Amino acid sequence: MIVKKIISEVPLTLSEVKEILSEIKQRRLSEEGEEGTELPYEFRKALTHAETFARLKSDQAREMVERLLELDKMKLEIAIRIADLLPKSRDELRAVYAKERFSLTEEELDKILEIVAEYSL
Repeated sequence: MIVKKIISEVPLTLSEVKEILSEIKQRRLSEEGEEGTELPYEFRKALTHAETFARLKSDQAREMVERLLELDKMKLEIAIRIADLLPKSRDELRAVYAKERFSLTEEELDKILEIVAEYSL
């Protein structure tokens, strides 16, 4: 598939991707009948990956991202990565921030981990 032009771009959590891909799969199967439909390889791989690694419901993941964005030193991309990974320790959280030009204090790390703990299973 050749992409000619990107109209818009919206960062999504893995849980949201899983929900969107599942809806597309159901729509395709209902439109074409279940026997005659072969989903593309890339689509199947993406859906399998999302189903395997998404740990939260899409609304929970988006809610977590919104709460994380209220904190200082938080970018949308980092908040989404945290919602996807659900880090459980300060070291895991530091790994998410490894490429940033700043570091977080212990209090900031603890605030983030408290928010993650509220949504973890």
